[in-house]
Amino acid sequence: MPVAPKSFALNIPSSIIPHRPKELNYGTKSQQKLLLTFHEMSTGNRALSGVCEHILYFLSYTVFVLFLPVSVFICLKDKNAFSISGSSISEAILLMNLRWLCTGRKVVQEYERAVIFRLGRVMPGSMKGPGIFLCLPCVEECFMVDLRTITFDIPPQEILTKDSVTVSVDAVIYYKVFDAMISVANVENAHHSTRLLAQTTLRNVLGTKRLSEILSERDVISSSMQSVLDDATEAWGIKVERVEIKDVRLPVQLQRAMAAEAEATREARAKVIQAEGERKASRALREASLMLNDKPVALQLRYLQTLSGIAAEHHSTIIFPLPIDLTTSFLMSNPAQSMKSGINGHPTATAATTTTSTATTATTMSSCNNNSSDLNV
Repeated sequence: MPVAPKSFALNIPSSIIPHRPKELNYGTKSQQKLLLTFHEMSTGNRALSGVCEHILYFLSYTVFVLFLPVSVFICLKDKNAFSISGSSISEAILLMNLRWLCTGRKVVQEYERAVIFRLGRVMPGSMKGPGIFLCLPCVEECFMVDLRTITFDIPPQEILTKDSVTVSVDAVIYYKVFDAMISVANVENAHHSTRLLAQTTLRNVLGTKRLSEILSERDVISSSMQSVLDDATEAWGIKVERVEIKDVRLPVQLQRAMAAEAEATREARAKVIQAEGERKASRALREASLMLNDKPVALQLRYLQTLSGIAAEHHSTIIFPLPIDLTTSFLMSNPAQSMKSGINGHPTATAATTTTSTATTATTMSSCNNNSSDLNV
């Protein structure tokens, strides 16, 4: 009894066959019918392309695996295979296989990822690494992507600030690739595009700031630039980790003007501080004079203390007359003793004492005058 042949089912990945649109709510009926026809044709073409792709990949892999040992065996068997004069087909086959082997072997480092395109299409799970793998020539194409953090110095940019001041600013950015497949498939050159975008972003962000803000708010500006760049480069598989403003260079004339302004500000502040100190000192001196006015004895003691300090500092002896007001106040402080001396019948002694004190004082004053004249001479 004949057996019915089994049906052959071809498993085509659903990712390469686009779904048919359910409804078309735009255009006329003829246009909708034309669009559906075109969609069906493109679907069939893509399915056919997927079948051809699998067949070509299978044949390439088979040729590479089977013909390499065969070509090596033929070359070893034929003694004239490597002769310069003789032309051998086996030599050509061997060289072709060796070339395929050398170019198809890929070594991916720990910090790298390999994105493989098979017949111009990114295959699911085609990102490989780290390790070693074989890439079939003429069928697969491999792109190496570095995942380490990359440092880029933004060259000095001439920027016109918000207050119409021209400054030259340079910066540095730190970025890395977080998705190797997107960085290869979505942009032609992710690194070059990121660097150009960083330059334009630096000019755009600083153009909205005043000079004082640029000089004092570098951290805020760096954070703003980082957020702007990170949002823009996310579609490229780039992650901007950090942005730092390195140097802000001003024109020479503006530097001189700012230096003069800063000097004037410092001088004005110093004068204000000096005037405040003089005001406090004069207030304290006024309070001290009022206190000494109420107590004359304190003024005399202050006088004696000043003279003592001068003598101790210059290692000299100073002779000065005894102040009469101190003697008078001392005598007036003991009136009972003076009256008692008069009652006991000794007025002469009191007078003599007074006369002696006066004479002693006069003698002391004359000697002090002579000493002062000698000092003046």
